[in-house]
Amino acid sequence: MKGLDKLTTKKLCTWVEQAKIQAAKGQVCDRIPQLAVADPRWFAVHICCESGQSFSYGDTACVFPLMSVIKPFSLLYLLQHLGADTVLQWVGIEPSAAPFNSLDQLTADNGHPRNPMINSGAITLADKFPGNDANQRTQLFCQWLNQAGCQLQVDQVMLASVRLSRSPANQAIANYLATASKLDNPKIALDTYEQICCISGKIEDLALLGKLLACENSWLATKHRQIVNAVMLTCGLYEASAHFAAKIGLPMKSGIGGGLLAIVPDRGAIACYSPALDIVGNSVGAIAFVEAISQGFNYWR
Repeated sequence: MKGLDKLTTKKLCTWVEQAKIQAAKGQVCDRIPQLAVADPRWFAVHICCESGQSFSYGDTACVFPLMSVIKPFSLLYLLQHLGADTVLQWVGIEPSAAPFNSLDQLTADNGHPRNPMINSGAITLADKFPGNDANQRTQLFCQWLNQAGCQLQVDQVMLASVRLSRSPANQAIANYLATASKLDNPKIALDTYEQICCISGKIEDLALLGKLLACENSWLATKHRQIVNAVMLTCGLYEASAHFAAKIGLPMKSGIGGGLLAIVPDRGAIACYSPALDIVGNSVGAIAFVEAISQGFNYWR
């Protein structure tokens, strides 16, 4: 199988333009007002290869909130700090066929979050972050992430918009988790969760984070990388995860901000930003682009 560094500029341009056509079928998220201002025509790609080579194309100066794309790194952060035995007592690793903000799924599971890629799991993990309050927890997490060479920071305008349009589903999930004795402080947990979802950066920043998951490095334990990649493959695209695991075969994580991260194990990371989403909440154009690369390079075939 070819490495990502064999990608040509011509192929990259062709696949991006094809993906842009598909992106026109999606719609920008309007539940959070500040997300709704994104131009559905924006499209950015950055690929970090194991060899050190990189490729960029499109609207790469765009700064966007990672939203749920942060969830694999929330899991990774706690795995590195506390170990798998501890962290996997708090959240499961099983896929869910329900929407990412489903309270019904949580109640059916007796208050034990199905996996860290859905909101109940992510809120539970946010409750366990080191730090005295949500601001300190988010600051420490951002500092840890930026050791990868990126320049991420909380978008305060986006955070204000999230707070003003706070999801009733997320509030209900936090309340239920608290009732089930899964959270130490539900208010701080939910505030931390909202803040880390508003961590924002450029497409290159996301790709640099992804490369940590894709390639062996001295910073992360191999076991922890493997756990995160496995959960991304089976749970990263919400209830569509199984479909795309079979169709594309790469660990991926999406967010309603339009970001998507795909991991090509031992080869590199593909980060894509295209804010038009499908009905599940996944970026239409980004998935089309990653699918083109997967088929073009014959990954997992």
